Amino acid sequence: MQTLLWGSVLSALATGVGALPILFFKRMSHHWRDILLAFTAGIMMAAATFSLMPQALASSDMWVLCLGVASGTIALTLLEQLIPHIDLEHTRMNIRMDEKSLLVLAAITLHNLPEGLSVGVSYSSEDQQLGGLIAFAIGLQNAPEGFLIALFLIHQQVSRWKAFLLATLTGSVEIVAALAGHYLTSLIADLVPYGLSFAAGAMLFIVYKELIPESHGDGHARAATFSFIVGLLVMIGLIEWF
Repeated sequence: MQTLLWGSVLSALATGVGALPILFFKRMSHHWRDILLAFTAGIMMAAATFSLMPQALASSDMWVLCLGVASGTIALTLLEQLIPHIDLEHTRMNIRMDEKSLLVLAAITLHNLPEGLSVGVSYSSEDQQLGGLIAFAIGLQNAPEGFLIALFLIHQQVSRWKAFLLATLTGSVEIVAALAGHYLTSLIADLVPYGLSFAAGAMLFIVYKELIPESHGDGHARAATFSFIVGLLVMIGLIEWF
């Protein structure tokens, strides 16, 4: 349980780590942002396909894997329909720090729930190293998100320190979600392969729907593609190492 707590906390607080640069400068070039997003996409792709799915198959069968992946994908799709995800970097909406801005923060916070569940379920796996790997992958994804949230808040005339604290808080919900996911799968062992498959489906949705399109939207597709491949290989190397 202590390992789970540390992993979920570090993964969630990566949002705050990503927001730290906002205290010193206000911009990140599109080039480096796209490279970082694509690298993160490669990390998460490898985590889903080379860690979560094989673990789910090892303790179940193809039907369970397909059901879990489909459930994770559908859950993220419904979540996005009910609470639209707003691209903070490219939005044309002139949102002030009022009810609409709070709605944006709430939407981002709720989008972090499946990521926290992924971490918690991974720590319930028989593979003792899987939880740490997934927490690492989710943490990498949280870092650029934290920066963009803080940047958005600064543009709404929020002070740098308040922007940093609010961005950090949006990731803290992952700690609660991780503990809930771990508790449920520990209580009912048969849920573990479903949970791992669900986490894989959720991560693949994030990769294909959010990270890859965002990393290719500003004319840096070639650099982002190379970065994606490097991220994929780095995560596979970590999986083999552990």
